[in-house]
Amino acid sequence: MLPKLNFPDYTFRLRKTGTGTLQIFDNIRKKFIDLYPEEWVRQHMIRFLTEERNYPLSLITVERGLKLNSTAKRTDIVIYNLQKQPLLLVECKAPEIVPDKRAVEQVLRYNLTHQARFMVLSNGLKHIILDKTGTLLPDIPFYPENYHKTG
Repeated sequence: MLPKLNFPDYTFRLRKTGTGTLQIFDNIRKKFIDLYPEEWVRQHMIRFLTEERNYPLSLITVERGLKLNSTAKRTDIVIYNLQKQPLLLVECKAPEIVPDKRAVEQVLRYNLTHQARFMVLSNGLKHIILDKTGTLLPDIPFYPENYHKTG
């Protein structure tokens, strides 16, 4: 049984492989992905951002690589504005991982490279939203209000 998350109820395309692995279809990568707890959160976040906050699928990247102090890392979700500059950076954790100070610091470090205007840290149950200065925000911004802004 998949855990209920703090998102609206969405219907996902799920399947089991021949070995019994549960997979979920990712509309960004256009393929089925093994359904780990973090992926369950990521797919909910993508649906929330596109269906509730109006972020276009075409401007979203998933599992994008970045270099941080010469170490290769991956950001879960990055959404760009029309000028192809990072607008929103999202870090997803499994539901059992409580977003703490260390996780917030991770998002802030990742944003040193991306310079996104907004950041979200979510385990699917709790969402922490920050602006690029690290100030807490009450909610994830809607796309039309921010698509043209870069600073």
